[in-house]
Amino acid sequence: MTGIDAAIVAVYIAVVAGLGARAGARGAGLRGYFLGEHDLPSWAVMISIVATETSTATFLSVPGVAYRRDFTYLQLAFGYIVGRFLVATWLLPAYFRGSILTAYQLLQDRFGGPARTTASLLFLAARSLGDGLRLFLAATVLEHITGWSLEAAVASVSVVTVVYTYLGGMRAVVWTDVIQFSVYILGACAALLVLVGMLDGGWTGLIEQANAAGKLRLFDFRLDLASPFTFWAGLFGGAVLNTATHGVDQLMVQRYLAAGSQSEARRALVTSGFVVLAQFALFLFIGVSLWVFYQTHHPKVSLGYDEVFTYFIVNHLPTGMRGLLVAAIFSAAMGTLAGSLNSAAATIVNDVVRPFWPQGSERGLLYASRGAVIAWGVVLSGVAVCAQGLDENVVLLALAIASFVSGILLGLFLLGLFTRDVGQAAALAGVLAGALAVTYARFQTTLAWPYFASIGAVAVVTAALAVTSIERACGRHRQTG
Repeated sequence: MTGIDAAIVAVYIAVVAGLGARAGARGAGLRGYFLGEHDLPSWAVMISIVATETSTATFLSVPGVAYRRDFTYLQLAFGYIVGRFLVATWLLPAYFRGSILTAYQLLQDRFGGPARTTASLLFLAARSLGDGLRLFLAATVLEHITGWSLEAAVASVSVVTVVYTYLGGMRAVVWTDVIQFSVYILGACAALLVLVGMLDGGWTGLIEQANAAGKLRLFDFRLDLASPFTFWAGLFGGAVLNTATHGVDQLMVQRYLAAGSQSEARRALVTSGFVVLAQFALFLFIGVSLWVFYQTHHPKVSLGYDEVFTYFIVNHLPTGMRGLLVAAIFSAAMGTLAGSLNSAAATIVNDVVRPFWPQGSERGLLYASRGAVIAWGVVLSGVAVCAQGLDENVVLLALAIASFVSGILLGLFLLGLFTRDVGQAAALAGVLAGALAVTYARFQTTLAWPYFASIGAVAVVTAALAVTSIERACGRHRQTG
């Protein structure tokens, strides 16, 4: 990095941290800290949803997928759109019926405290692993570009994000997401233009060469349950996965609750699906363009999934542009990390601490919330540092982790919303069955990860209904006996 590149990154980080802290200054009390006073515009909430699910893993790993394969990853985004419509229809109304801070309060109203605590802990476990891996990927890029150690790179991203999230709460998270979305999209588009400009045939040559090599293939209609890149895995697996991640994950639910009304939240949620589709297409096209580029500009080292775009940024972008792309990487990393910090703090304080401290004052709980932001930053940093040596594609691994847990949570919510006879014991038995089913699917079958959420949700509902039927039969037997 030249001095100009470093200055661009430093100014960007300082501006985001300052604006984030100032944007959240109006928040008062727990509701203001976690929900931004329920007055954020739908367009800002929509951008925040997109920025939160667009981590560095998306920015760097998705081009790697297209570089190694083709456009078939985009089929997953079609399922994401379907899933968002399902959430807007079935789950969103439940969150606006009462006054809640987290999604898991609904489970206590239906099943009791243990179900709420179980769901909260599952959410926190998935967040710690998935977002820790995303932070790790961002840190490895900074390590390559700056020469810092991995630990220093992790700390640089974490400290800045913790500071503005600690000071500004949810309002800071949303408004900095708007800035970060703009920066990483600008950086990706600029990198694509520079990349295409380096190709001999420009856009025409790129399309012709990519098409001849089959890199622009979009649909794969094979009935192969072991492949995550088929139309069926994308449409059905992606729909269930997105219904879970965007319907019962506090990271997303918190954004809906920050909107001014249910209709604005619905608009933000549904629109975000189409923006994500366009965004995936952009990153996949960058990956295909990199494949064409490297046919004549052979890299000097063997490149992994997550390194093809990084290598181009480090070795081929001009001064100033490199700084913009590093700022874009920071943007993607901080957007996801800030959302994770705020949502995890809300879950820890509201669903874990508050039940054991019912007399806690508003001020005391607010202090606890800010302390939880710092603590969660330490947890994610620890996961990122421990991920050294990982050789799998980070975006696919992070999605697999989300599929593993989110389907179980979706099954639990479906029981709460659409059944009346299932009790707490049956619901918890369903959670255990869901965990066992997904574990078996992951380690004992070749089933692709987009189907894990479906397996988990079906297992939870089926087992809970079976236990309820057994309980009912036993009750009738005792009465007749």
